[in-house]
Amino acid sequence: MWGGRFAEGPSAIMREINASIPFDKLLWRQDIAASKAHVAMLAACKIVSEDDAATITGGLDAVAAEYASDGVPEDWDLEDIHMTTEARLAEIVGPVAGRLHTARSRNDQVATDFRLWVRDETDALVDALTGLQRALVNRAGEHAGTIMPGFTHLQTAQPVTLGHHLMAYYEMIGRDLSRFRDARVRLNQSPLGSAALAGTGFPIDREMTAQALGFDGPTSNSLDAVSDRDFALDFLGSASQCALHLSRLAEEFVIWASQPFGFVRMPDTLSTGSSIMPQKKNPDAAELVRGHAGRIVGCQMALMMTMKGLPLAYSKDMQDDKPPVFEAAALLQLCVAAMTGMIDGADFREDRMRQAAELGYATATDLADWLVREADIPFREAHHITGAAVKLAERKSAALDELSLEELQAIDERIDERVYAALSVEASVAARNSYGGTAPEQVRARVAEARSKSGMET
Repeated sequence: MWGGRFAEGPSAIMREINASIPFDKLLWRQDIAASKAHVAMLAACKIVSEDDAATITGGLDAVAAEYASDGVPEDWDLEDIHMTTEARLAEIVGPVAGRLHTARSRNDQVATDFRLWVRDETDALVDALTGLQRALVNRAGEHAGTIMPGFTHLQTAQPVTLGHHLMAYYEMIGRDLSRFRDARVRLNQSPLGSAALAGTGFPIDREMTAQALGFDGPTSNSLDAVSDRDFALDFLGSASQCALHLSRLAEEFVIWASQPFGFVRMPDTLSTGSSIMPQKKNPDAAELVRGHAGRIVGCQMALMMTMKGLPLAYSKDMQDDKPPVFEAAALLQLCVAAMTGMIDGADFREDRMRQAAELGYATATDLADWLVREADIPFREAHHITGAAVKLAERKSAALDELSLEELQAIDERIDERVYAALSVEASVAARNSYGGTAPEQVRARVAEARSKSGMET
């Protein structure tokens, strides 16, 4: 491959450290597609003959069929997917295969293939995340009125609805989708034709190859084109944020499935047992989603450190750009699938959720609000009165609505019997009817908006 420049071949150590075929073979579909677009352009620009282009294209189709059937062979002497494909092409069509590499370099070739792969993976993740959103919306619609405790500091705060809780994750995933879509727009320029770093002297048509590969256009600077990995970092940044959201959702399921909570029965298909304790049903899928978030964030950090000090243009360090992206993409796809299955298959225990919502004096804020609204008491004073009521209820081991009117009036005489209408958990959630609030009416409206916006079926 290196022609007459070297008197000796690489050492075994150099051969091993230099080879990328064990991982960049994942790019074979993109490499074939980009090569076919390139040779079609060479023929259109009369840089190679139509006959040679047809021969090369047919050979590339034959190579692709072999890869699809038998996998990509790993010959470390050929280093990477690009030389592996070119070598096999030469075996099939002969010396004419050497014309394929006219007016391009492995530098712009890998930059193009990698962008195509990340674009394909972005599209696949957008589809998967849309499926997760659909699952969240469907379950939120089922449970728009299901009462559960809302928490701050993992302490009971105010009653909310399960539908409202699930729709919070719908919003998070929506932001993840926007990040992936934005990243896709930025990556969708074609480096092909930038050659090694300075462009090429051949009269090529970069607009033609960009259009053939579905790019919006060619990159504008050849130095930047071959050395840019912002698109990979954008992808990993989006993946990391998404993984954090999935990890939070997974943690909710781990907590909710524990016996002290008992809010949910996990699907058998996403749980495991114990080798020694037959009663156990462990939320291992959720725990692994939580764990995988760390690995995905680590992939982002790895590529950032690889790129942080590289001068223009291409450096061999950049061969290490692909493993973290490949790993993060595979892990995130798995995590999204696991959480979608978890949402779809979860058996939410409405009775346990409601019981928990009645504990911890979750309607205390409703008492304070009632004092402000009905007795015209400043909120800070109402807060103090409510604190005294909670203290009394704790001493009596009673709920707030179980305190007698006489007991409440002993704390503040301005309280009257109307207060009891505000102290039930049902009244509490119904009262939170501001836009985006937890009231069932609001949750149903947000579910309807989500379905309308995304064209989701009920």
